Amino acid sequence: FSAAISACEKGGQWEQAVSLMRDMQQQGLVPNVITYSAAISACEKGQQPEKALLLLEDMRRQGVVPDVIVFSAAISACEKGGQWE
Repeated sequence: FSAAISACEKGGQWEQAVSLMRDMQQQGLVPNVITYSAAISACEKGQQPEKALLLLEDMRRQGVVPDVIVFSAAISACEKGGQWE
C-alpha cells in the first residue's frame, strides 16, 4: 500500500491516496509513518490542508509517531492551502 500511496502522491492524486489509506485500514492494516507521510504529502500537493491535518490526527490516534518529514508536509499543506495561522 505504501508504494501505491507514494505513487499517488507523485502523480498528484490526493483523493486516490486517501482512498487507499481507507482501504488499508478497512483490511485491518495499520499504516506506518512512511504511508502517512506519502498520504499527507499527496494532500499537500493537492492543496488539501484539512485532509492533511485529519491524517495527522488519525496517525496519532493509531499510535504512529510523526517524524520531521510528516510535520513538514503537514505544515506545507497548511501554507499552500492558506491556513498557516
